[in-house]
Amino acid sequence: MHHRVTLIPGDGIGPEVAQATQRVLEATGVQFQWDTAIIGDQAQHTFGTTLPQSALDSIKRNKVALKAPLTTPIGSGFRSVNVALRQTLDLYACLRPYKVYPGVQHAPYKDVDIVVVRENTEDLYSGIEFAKDSPEAAQLLEFVFNATGEKLRTDSAVSLKVISQAASRRIVTFAFEYARQNNRRKVTAVHKANILKFSDGLFLDTARQVAEGYPDMEFTDILVDALCMQLVRRPQQFDVLVLPNFYGDFISDLCAGLVGGLGLAPGANIGDNIAVFEPTHGSAPKYAAKNKANPMAMMLSGVMMLRHLGERDSADKLEMSIAEVIAEGKDVTYDLKPDPADSTAVGTSQVADAVIEKVKRG
Repeated sequence: MHHRVTLIPGDGIGPEVAQATQRVLEATGVQFQWDTAIIGDQAQHTFGTTLPQSALDSIKRNKVALKAPLTTPIGSGFRSVNVALRQTLDLYACLRPYKVYPGVQHAPYKDVDIVVVRENTEDLYSGIEFAKDSPEAAQLLEFVFNATGEKLRTDSAVSLKVISQAASRRIVTFAFEYARQNNRRKVTAVHKANILKFSDGLFLDTARQVAEGYPDMEFTDILVDALCMQLVRRPQQFDVLVLPNFYGDFISDLCAGLVGGLGLAPGANIGDNIAVFEPTHGSAPKYAAKNKANPMAMMLSGVMMLRHLGERDSADKLEMSIAEVIAEGKDVTYDLKPDPADSTAVGTSQVADAVIEKVKRG
């Protein structure tokens, strides 16, 4: 059986880590038919849009995509293509597993195994914003004053934090179902309901309601600031974290730091019928075409994709091969060396060579 998968090469280091991942996936013996689609900065230059309809059609047709990182301008330029893609395809669950592999030099702990489940479609990432001095912002400020008596500064820009019961229910249900299917023991809802009593309060209340339907699972909740402290002090107490969109973004990076960096942080964006697998890290344009970037986050995203496709034996073989390369510490990129300036660090393609050798020995 072969699997038809949309491949999105991405921007910056994307094409390099994508090619490395393609190679190791094919080395497992699983048959793929790759349908390449261009999204992001390159698509903007080629098609005049960052999210061409042809790419969306490919993903909808194949139901599975493997995506390299895309460039998102900071403070100006086009809106995040990642966010637009998730919202357009209703990929409401962002799934990011973090665990420490033996041999990782920069991981502060050796026994971390946390899964972050992040709501993907709303919260501050709804994209509903009002620019300073715009007529819309003035109308909103007037509405706030009339409704609450609060007079906001006239030079304010405003972003709306939107939390719905429906989106909260389905992401918490996803977290519990994932936990149950993967022999996890506990789900923790993350919030700031002591301050944001209506938005985060709704998320927390909904999480508690959903938890009642899973009496076999332990359920706890925690304030997001307390979570940050506890992740630094004793991350082993956490198993599956379920969070609103905004908190999920930066808690993901915190967890990446716990396991050795973004180069080892895979991920997936999952909806009811479509799944897009991608590394957590960005496109790192300054390293583009230098054969320097660590491809393991994307390779591990490929492992997640194999499991999603039902190729569990091949997924286990590939993950074990990546783990062996990490443990040996010889054929790894600079970020996995004790000293990043270590001249023995290898390049992106050489990491793929080493992983493929392990897979074929298998």
